[in-house]
Amino acid sequence: MSVHDDINAVQRCLDDLNRSVSHLEHQLGGALEIRRVRLDADHLRESVALLREAAAAPAMPRRPDLVTISDAPYDISLWTDSDDEGLGARDRRAP
Repeated sequence: MSVHDDINAVQRCLDDLNRSVSHLEHQLGGALEIRRVRLDADHLRESVALLREAAAAPAMPRRPDLVTISDAPYDISLWTDSDDEGLGARDRRAP
């Protein structure tokens, strides 16, 4: 079975679920419990729609954006307030 067939099967089951929930709503009225079930069923419908979109999109791996780093030396003023790794600041002694 392909992914699209599986998604269609899930969609049919959700349609049946929504029909059953509608019948329960008609019988029970607007009770809190049935509203929760309705919200959950709607959420499942949205999730399946997202799955359908993801399955329709081509599965191409996304390449990260490349950042060009210049070979020119950095400006020395960038390092005036920096600490030397493991040694601390230039004007203080290491612990």
